[in-house]
Amino acid sequence: MPERIEWLDDGSVSGTPYSPRFADRYRSELGGIRQAQEVFLAGCGLPQAWSGQAQWCILETGFGLGLNFLATWAAWKADLNRPRLLHFVSTEAYPASAADVLRSVADLPELLPFARQLQAQLWGLLPGIHRLVFEDGQLLLTLCIGDAKAVLRQQQFEADSVYLDGFSPQKNPAIWDIHTFKAVARCCRRGTRIATWTVARSVRDALTQCGFVVKKAPGTPPKRDMLQGEYDPHWEPKKPVTKHSPLAASTCVVIGAGLAGAAVAASLARRGWKVTVLDAANTPASGASGLPAGLLVPHVSPDDSLLSRLSRSGVRLTLQQAQALLQQGTDWNATGVLEHGVDGMPRTLPGWSQDWPDAAADWSRAATAEQLAQCGLPATSLALWHKPAAWIKPSSLVQAWLAGAGIEWRGHARAAQLRPGPLGWQVLDASGQLLAEAQLVVVAAAFSTQGLAAQVQAVELALQPVRGQVSWGRHPQHESHDPPEQTPFSPPLLPPFPVNGHGGLMPAVPGPDGLRWIMGATYERGSQSLDVQSQDHQQNLARLQVLLPKTAAQLAGEFADAGLQAWTGVRCATPARLPVLGPIATSSSGAQIWVCTGMGSRGLTFAALCAELLAARLHGEPLPLEKRLAQALELELPQSRTPAAPVTSSPQPDAVP
Repeated sequence: MPERIEWLDDGSVSGTPYSPRFADRYRSELGGIRQAQEVFLAGCGLPQAWSGQAQWCILETGFGLGLNFLATWAAWKADLNRPRLLHFVSTEAYPASAADVLRSVADLPELLPFARQLQAQLWGLLPGIHRLVFEDGQLLLTLCIGDAKAVLRQQQFEADSVYLDGFSPQKNPAIWDIHTFKAVARCCRRGTRIATWTVARSVRDALTQCGFVVKKAPGTPPKRDMLQGEYDPHWEPKKPVTKHSPLAASTCVVIGAGLAGAAVAASLARRGWKVTVLDAANTPASGASGLPAGLLVPHVSPDDSLLSRLSRSGVRLTLQQAQALLQQGTDWNATGVLEHGVDGMPRTLPGWSQDWPDAAADWSRAATAEQLAQCGLPATSLALWHKPAAWIKPSSLVQAWLAGAGIEWRGHARAAQLRPGPLGWQVLDASGQLLAEAQLVVVAAAFSTQGLAAQVQAVELALQPVRGQVSWGRHPQHESHDPPEQTPFSPPLLPPFPVNGHGGLMPAVPGPDGLRWIMGATYERGSQSLDVQSQDHQQNLARLQVLLPKTAAQLAGEFADAGLQAWTGVRCATPARLPVLGPIATSSSGAQIWVCTGMGSRGLTFAALCAELLAARLHGEPLPLEKRLAQALELELPQSRTPAAPVTSSPQPDAVP
């Protein structure tokens, strides 16, 4: 359960935060900033230790009110020799509210700008792993909600520094026991430095037993001593078994300039890679990612299924990217989305919604009578309201990702062959001309991925083309300068927010000619036709009649109009309705080929998540989600082989995911 905090009047602006659960203070009586700087940062040799490093990873037990994170952020920001990428992984069983986090630094003006940014992302913290992104993706906070021992088993990384923090061993012995330290040790390399404010004998003995060499050092008042040390066991630590060989940032070729490919390019470029993106079309997002607009909505199921948990991780990451890169109201809008249960089944929230009511409500809750009325639906309708949901123009997000430093996009470059070369993997066109060569190739070319992957891996990927058509027209209120007459009991011409559940309606998306409504899309497996089909317009109308009967009646004339507009595209899906991500070949020089595709109709949900997971696997970084969830997205293939000679496949229609 989330933590309740009492604020003790100590004369400071914010007061001293006190935990009734553990009968202990969150920080020393003299304030926590000095402890954060002198005990944890200086105790781990920071910022000097990270100077000039490409990446640095800090593990903390006990996020609390985030003071150690904020102090570390400030030190990293002020350091001209800071690492390009800073990972901060923190565990917390009882998260504090965002308001309490902000209040705790009210008297620390040097930390307030950072705390405000942190507060904005501290929502929906259900048990599990949450990736929070700051500083244009250069500072990544991986917040693990739950018991430290359990949540660290869902990670696989090597920390460079460890902050051992938490309420005192007498008040909260569970976070200071040997099992917690064993979990911490599994995340350390030889030489990882560790620091904590406590010098309790039980803590020193347990750390020594787990392979840490520790010593007392002068403490920060009112503490006389603190503890410092490093991981240096007298045995050889076992390395975690991994099927992914890490690569240093070098050169990469991404095949496909849709959501999947652009997201991969952006994630790798942020880590120092030089990325070339190849695409057969003359503009990015020319395939399924050219959809006029799509919905980003968390999936909800009573049993909190795999798809539901994955969708929450994906939605959070994509929202962060949209907020950082896109213009709200033009490229996207965080409107929220109403999900209408048209199948008659109750829209039931998972069991955790009772134990974590505030965090659950941050994600989804029952729709209100007012929201239903705004859609022209009866008050008895079964519906959920998804707060962190939005419409997004995929092409805008693709363009923003590809505009990042270190990325070169090349159109009219259809990849047809893959073969090993002296500098890595070579990508050639159908005539055998070299398009690019790199240490890493990521194939993100939707259904065309299948033919390219078959050249280097004797297993056929289970990819399926799925045709879709959306119908759209001008917003009815734009047909006249006079607003329509309404009574207090009549619904508006269109709802004020998107509605999904049987297809989806986006009521007001800006276009070149004004606001548009967009309805769809159809889902036709096995078809790659891009022809507009009149019967698909009727299918979209039929879906709308079930989803929003009154709105459908108002738009029926639009569907009968010969001028009704349409967009068609071919998605790339898998039987499991989950993406496929993973390496499929490694050359004798260690160069790798990965695939990242199969996102179906959830490219907005999965693209950024898969890209960050790929980057984490390549660099041995903390995962952006639980290990068991990551494994559900990863491709299982027999051991990769390297072809003795290049194999040519006939060019296929390019449909970028």
